[in-house]
Amino acid sequence: MKLYDITRDLFSAPVYPGDPKPYPDPKLRMSKPGTMCNLSGFYAGCHSGTHVDAPMHFVDGAAAIDELPVDRFVGTCTVVTLSGVLTGQQMEILLPFCDKMILFHGNGQAFLDASAAIVLGEAGVTLVGTDAQSIGPAGNEQVPHLELLNRNMVILEGVDLTGVPDGHYTLCCLPLKLKGLEASPVRAVLMQEEETK
Repeated sequence: MKLYDITRDLFSAPVYPGDPKPYPDPKLRMSKPGTMCNLSGFYAGCHSGTHVDAPMHFVDGAAAIDELPVDRFVGTCTVVTLSGVLTGQQMEILLPFCDKMILFHGNGQAFLDASAAIVLGEAGVTLVGTDAQSIGPAGNEQVPHLELLNRNMVILEGVDLTGVPDGHYTLCCLPLKLKGLEASPVRAVLMQEEETK
């Protein structure tokens, strides 16, 4: 089995404007005499680095990240290279070739407009992701988020798809169990069975 780690480093990933900047907080270091171990804390926002959004992110009173079943973050997934603001018409052409989880590889420029989000929701897609920092384009982020999250879909943002070929995989992107919060950083991995010769 071939594994692709599609997670950005938490501390060096781009920070969305207005979001808190993550940082490590070393408390104990064995380099100091008499210290028997290394011990650290860290600080990060819920949307730092590679992360998943729960419906609560844009829908008041909707499910928080800890309320979503873990099977929502594991499943068959299609990676597709497309960049720009993707429309519903493009999604209708693409969907017959995709699994119920879809990741868009656009070199940080793959976004959905409202019509694309509606088509994905009506098709029963359970998770949609992008290598951009947000699934919605600058200046119009709220509407695509609302269309997806109102349909109880999971949004995976900030993945690193460098070197990942388009195709079908198993995705695992389990969030931290952050009670009552709207998102969580994840360790996202794509798995693919290797062909036997």
